[in-house]
Amino acid sequence: MEQGALAAAISPDLITVHPAERDRYSQDMSFVNPVRPASVVRPKTAADIQRIVKFANQTGTPLVPVSSGPPHFRGDTVPSVGGAVIVDVSGMKKILLVDRKRRVAMCEPGVTFAELIPEVEKVGLRLNMPLLPRSSKSVVGSLLEREPVIMPKYQWDISDPLACAEIFFGTGDEFRTGQAAGPGSIAEQWAVGAVQKAPYGPGTASLHRLIQGAQGTMGIVTWVSMRCEILPSLEEPFVIGSSQLDALLQMAYWLIRLRSVNECFILNNTNLAAIFAKERPPRFQSLKASLPTWTLFYAVAGYEYLPEERVSSHMKDITEIAQRLGLEAEKAVGEVSAHEILKAVQRPSSNPYWKLRPSGACQDTFYLTLREKLAVQIDAMNVLAEKAGYPASQMGVYIQPVVQGTSYHCEYNLFYDPQNRRELNRVKELSTLAVRELMAKGAFFSRPYGESKGMILNRDAATLSTLSKLKKIFDPNNVMNPGKVCF
Repeated sequence: MEQGALAAAISPDLITVHPAERDRYSQDMSFVNPVRPASVVRPKTAADIQRIVKFANQTGTPLVPVSSGPPHFRGDTVPSVGGAVIVDVSGMKKILLVDRKRRVAMCEPGVTFAELIPEVEKVGLRLNMPLLPRSSKSVVGSLLEREPVIMPKYQWDISDPLACAEIFFGTGDEFRTGQAAGPGSIAEQWAVGAVQKAPYGPGTASLHRLIQGAQGTMGIVTWVSMRCEILPSLEEPFVIGSSQLDALLQMAYWLIRLRSVNECFILNNTNLAAIFAKERPPRFQSLKASLPTWTLFYAVAGYEYLPEERVSSHMKDITEIAQRLGLEAEKAVGEVSAHEILKAVQRPSSNPYWKLRPSGACQDTFYLTLREKLAVQIDAMNVLAEKAGYPASQMGVYIQPVVQGTSYHCEYNLFYDPQNRRELNRVKELSTLAVRELMAKGAFFSRPYGESKGMILNRDAATLSTLSKLKKIFDPNNVMNPGKVCF
């Protein structure tokens, strides 16, 4: 690729070819092979992005979109082919709309959770966010990746809380999804009181599903709108510790079914210790030893009208459910209080990122599943870990009910020392073996990354065929992040 041709398409001030900068994007903390990009472009406007995409089509230049800051973990922002241009949109940081009445916010892809949370709180709103995202994580990136959110009560579809989006497809064409599609421009819609909250459309299409989980292979998003929730005026958090996971799963099921709680998730002692042990061992080990094997966390909330009565009513119902299951809600487990957990999970992770605290690196294996399959899958993962020489007791487990508790996100966090080649190879082998074994036991890998993507996607020829047809429509020259997903 000629740098002069790129400079003719976009301002040279936005282009970086310095070797150190290119090296930053050549690899991440995943196990994908490192590939150095030809250059890095940092667009400032949607018009910049459109010019970049059109340039790529004219020259056959691969583009790799990046919205979050480092560290990256999944390999989706590392080029798969040579000569690629990194399109780093992390500098696009406008918060375009926050509307309390309609509970919606809109922002550009460079806006992080730490930047958006205070702005929505000013008008009495909150985000339905993932568990402790890193401080550099893009809100748009998280929504596009369908990362699970910690308030399943408000998640009605797996795509929630994403609402609408503006995207430049691989053809260079501008498109707006959902309610944002029109009629009229966004400014004209605002002028008549419309906001971009409904994700479905235009017509009967749901094109927001095309860009979610696509890892930048369909186009580049310039803004998204998202559904928000009312900020509570009163919150009462609780924890239930147990060595029996099944009892906690039943408890979570009823909490969500009865719509009694906001935040609701389950962590094992390794992950809970990793979140609150800011220092590496021995603090991590001592904190972990004080915790039960599994901890269910939930929060009951009251709002503007009769908050105390609302919370009291829910707590009475919850106490009856807990007693029936032989459980007891408490205000702390070990050395960690429920209030500490609530305060932590309503913000991004402090630095260092919590997944890096136990050993310095982490490899995640995650999937969607049903409640009745979880115990068998976790047992299988424990057996696999021990066979691979990775102590199962060192593995973090995070269980998140999703979509009104109809299914579950299950995540295994394999912590390891990146400087220890033996540990690194052991985790790499285990993460690959785990995908095959867990699929056989009913795990659904809806977001395939890295080296396992072929193993996952090749099980469904019909899906591959459909995705290939869509790719030819929206990115006919295969310039958008080639080599990712199944392209």
